[in-house]
Amino acid sequence: MAIIHNVEIVWDELMDAFTSGQSDRVYFLDRYTGEVFFIPTTLEDEDVWQQMDTGRDRFLEIPRFDYGVERQLMSGFIGAIQDPSLRSILNGSLAGRKPYGNIKEILSFFPEEEERLGAMKDDFLASRVKTWLDENNLFTVDSETLLSSRM
Repeated sequence: MAIIHNVEIVWDELMDAFTSGQSDRVYFLDRYTGEVFFIPTTLEDEDVWQQMDTGRDRFLEIPRFDYGVERQLMSGFIGAIQDPSLRSILNGSLAGRKPYGNIKEILSFFPEEEERLGAMKDDFLASRVKTWLDENNLFTVDSETLLSSRM
């Protein structure tokens, strides 16, 4: 028989862990307390790593940020832009060609597109987190409710 734990997880902390690009940290979720925490990858204390390994039912490793998926998301976003000039500039930036700046700076001059990208990223990330929670039998999250609570 499965034991059900009713815990509150701080959504912003979970989102921060999912979006962290820091390769020197491993993030975990304690499914009993809802706490999100990290352990430095350089930590040489075998007891800590052993505890994480033997407590896999309790401590869930949060997946690392996937830059390849972000590039695919950005590519899809750029492909849907109606303005051919802006699309060309953003494609150049994504490809790393000079003299283009970074995409965030370019989009700051196009607030509607910047907002659309933000919404697209939020939807994608909320879906990714929801799927991960479901896969780990935690609970189902309503993405719209979560996104509106972040704003």
